[in-house]
Amino acid sequence: MSSSYNKSYRSQSLLTNQNIILAGIIWAVLALLYFLLFSAKVPGEDGIESRANWYVIGTNIFEALAYLGASVLCLRNWRSPQIVSSRNIWLAIAIGMFSYFLGGIIFGYTEIILGEEPDVSVGDIFFVLTYISLGIGMILAVASRRINLEIWQVVIVSAIAVFGSLLAWWISIEQEVPADPLVASLNWFYVVSDVVLLIIATTLLLAFWGGRVAQSWRMIAAAAFSLYIADMWFKYAQGPNYQSGEILEVFWVFSGVLFGMGAVLEHDASLSRTRRSSGRKRA
Repeated sequence: MSSSYNKSYRSQSLLTNQNIILAGIIWAVLALLYFLLFSAKVPGEDGIESRANWYVIGTNIFEALAYLGASVLCLRNWRSPQIVSSRNIWLAIAIGMFSYFLGGIIFGYTEIILGEEPDVSVGDIFFVLTYISLGIGMILAVASRRINLEIWQVVIVSAIAVFGSLLAWWISIEQEVPADPLVASLNWFYVVSDVVLLIIATTLLLAFWGGRVAQSWRMIAAAAFSLYIADMWFKYAQGPNYQSGEILEVFWVFSGVLFGMGAVLEHDASLSRTRRSSGRKRA
């Protein structure tokens, strides 16, 4: 009985919010080093330069575990009655994170194991669900506060919205227009979703600036920015010679890690608030 209690206590002491944050930072740094050190293409037997399969598998593992971890941490917030923000917000984000995890697994399996690169796959179902769920969660977060942006904040949001839209539009017209209407519709859905999430993330960043849960939503905003960067690069790099594993794709890993860190910071702030409230009641 004592032995099982000690093991349980040690496991709980290891899974503190501070340790989880540290683990996320380490995971992001390791991912960056992995991309920097091993992303170079090497000539194959046919003389065509490509990346080794083991490297691409590694990038998929870094990305998958980041989003899986983020989904678990967001679900923890959803289950916590002490959480400061609405629990529905974290449920929506958790669904988005887990959907991205599943989509990435399917995409990796199709690319690495099957050796195929279809324009549309089953993974797109989960990627679409990701953007819908994230959009719902972040809109709920904005709606939970009385947004009263000052003029300079409105200018910042507008400037980022214009820049993000122009960049997405420029990248889109640089690509060959798909003949398949479904492929074209999906491409535009992803582009529009990225821009919308970018605008919401900027609004969240400014709306929560200086609040009691400001740190968590700064991480969420940074996660959305990272997702935008990786997605825009992926769309820009698409072509007959595209191969997974370019350095900017590490921002997908950063995005998953940042979403998870945002969830942890929210959980930690909520626990601290509960302790302070309990202390005042006892006094």
